[in-house]
Amino acid sequence: MDIDGFWELVERSARETGTRQARVAWLKNQLSGRSAEEIVDFEVCFTLCANRACSWDMYAVFWTITGFGSSDGFEYFVNWLISRGRDAFEKVADCPDRILELPEVQRLFELSKTFSHERTTWGRNGEFRLKRVTEIRREVWPSEDDPEFESFAYVVFEPYKRVTGLETDSLWEAVRARGVRSKFPFLTYHAEHDGEEWDFGDEAEFVRRLPRLARHHGLTT
Repeated sequence: MDIDGFWELVERSARETGTRQARVAWLKNQLSGRSAEEIVDFEVCFTLCANRACSWDMYAVFWTITGFGSSDGFEYFVNWLISRGRDAFEKVADCPDRILELPEVQRLFELSKTFSHERTTWGRNGEFRLKRVTEIRREVWPSEDDPEFESFAYVVFEPYKRVTGLETDSLWEAVRARGVRSKFPFLTYHAEHDGEEWDFGDEAEFVRRLPRLARHHGLTT
């Protein structure tokens, strides 16, 4: 399975089902009919896509949209981006500031409008004012719209075990044998591997890196 085959399965799962739970079940069923090599191919493609979206700018986008930050939550956010399909993912993977172009994100902001207010919030290393949704966000965002999709990353586990009789550790070994390693958990990986971290509390830096998102929240230099 190449990257085209990977995206075909991802997008078919959306077209042929109506809920997230049904998508996961559909993908498990499809992958269970594939060879072990193809299942590993799928996981390799998924990991490579997730790695592309694993950056500090994307983390800032996640942090801004959801109202909180965590390594696990960010990973589930990236899973959700992949689940949106190839066009949506390619639009934002290398330019996170284009996130506002996604209809799904526009809908989230519409749902949140009534429940947002201006308040002082803390970035990773400082404070600044930014319109952020309150804790009630989880109540006004339907579960199918929530920009996190944890289980989407797990669709290969059962099929791999069913086809090979082996546990998940064997799958990770097969992926690493292809020279592919996940960049998650994000905060741990990047603390060890690069120095790209920036202060989300720095308004000027936020505007420089994510000008569209900054304008949307009323930030200017």
